[in-house]
Order: sequence, then structure tokens, then C-alpha cells
Amino acid sequence: MSPNRRFLSFERPRRRMVEEQLIPAGITDTRVLHAMNTVPRHLFVDDALLGHAYQDSSLPIGSGQTISQPFMVARMSELLALEGHERVLEIGTGCGYQTAVLSCLCRRVYSIERIAALHTKARKNLRQAHHANVMLKCGDGLLGWVEYAPFDAIMVTAGGFASDVWMEQLCEGGVLLMPEGEKGAHRLVRRKKLVAGIEEEYFNACTFVPLLKGEL
Repeated sequence: MSPNRRFLSFERPRRRMVEEQLIPAGITDTRVLHAMNTVPRHLFVDDALLGHAYQDSSLPIGSGQTISQPFMVARMSELLALEGHERVLEIGTGCGYQTAVLSCLCRRVYSIERIAALHTKARKNLRQAHHANVMLKCGDGLLGWVEYAPFDAIMVTAGGFASDVWMEQLCEGGVLLMPEGEKGAHRLVRRKKLVAGIEEEYFNACTFVPLLKGEL
């Protein structure tokens, strides 16, 4: 990353992203819109893609992974309906952009990344963007993070099927949100843990990188 890059504001492109992409696409949560207008997405993409940082598209971040398009980051954040007091577990840190947005919306984010190179990149990116209420771990996200459970919400940023461990690590009333499905055909599903069982809702169709076990 260029040593002067952290000082670039990109305020106008970021504002256009919110006003011309997210709001017309149906994002209405004012806290989410403020977070999207605050987090410097350009700090989370590679130098060669700097000019594309605020386009509504996913971008490669290395190791066969991507940074999600701004709409999907905003949509998933909105579906969690965070109020600011929550402790959130994120499965799949990637480059740290979704982590940064979540950190603006809740009390603390606990994020797990299976790929060591991305874990290191995310730590650097989040430090440069000054997001302090985040704890990162390199490991198998399918195992959750039992040391800090239970969580108020869990967000999964890779497509596949839920680990039973995640529901166990949710507090009562907690929400699990993930892109469910296989072979690139996913749909956002939100499951709420209740005393009487699980409440389930389905939302946007989407495509995510696959959810894999283990760590690299």
C-alpha cells in the first residue's frame, strides 16, 4: 500500500456510493448508511484497484477471495438490525471491510479468517482505518469462537451451510445471517434463536466464495 494512501479521503466517491447506489437499491437503515459513508473502502482494496474502490462490485483481494460489493455489505449489515450494544461474531474476515462496517454498528466484533495471509492483511487494514473495537483470529470459522460466546449476532461471509456450533454460540434472541446454498447459488438466510425454536427468513439471492473448513 502506498504510504500516502491512508491520507486520501475519497469523500465524494464514498458519498456517491451511498446516494447513487445504496439508497436507490433500497438500503434504508440510517446507521448502516452512515457507516458505509464513513468507512474508507479504498484502504481495504489493493493499490491496482484503487480507482474501483467505490464501484458497486466485488473485487479480488488475493488468495482466491473477494471484497463484497458495497450493496451486499450494506444489505447484510442492515439485516442484522444492530442497535450498538451487541457483540458480533463474523465468520470470514477477508480484507476486513465488512468487519470495519460492523464495528461502526455494534459494541465489539470478533472475526475469524482461515487464510493466514488475509488475516494479516485485515489486521493491517483495520489498524490503518482506526477500528479498535475488533478482535481477530486466524482459524477455522466453522468452530466459532467459544471463548467469547455467546454472541448477539453471527454473520457468515462465505456461502455454504450453517455449522451447528454457531447456533449453540448464539445467545437467546440472537441472529445468524449467512448466504446459504452451494456451487455459487446462494440466498441470504436469517435465523433467530428463540426459546421455542428457530425463526427463519429468506432474502436476496447472491453469490459468495465457498465456506471451507480448516485454516491455511
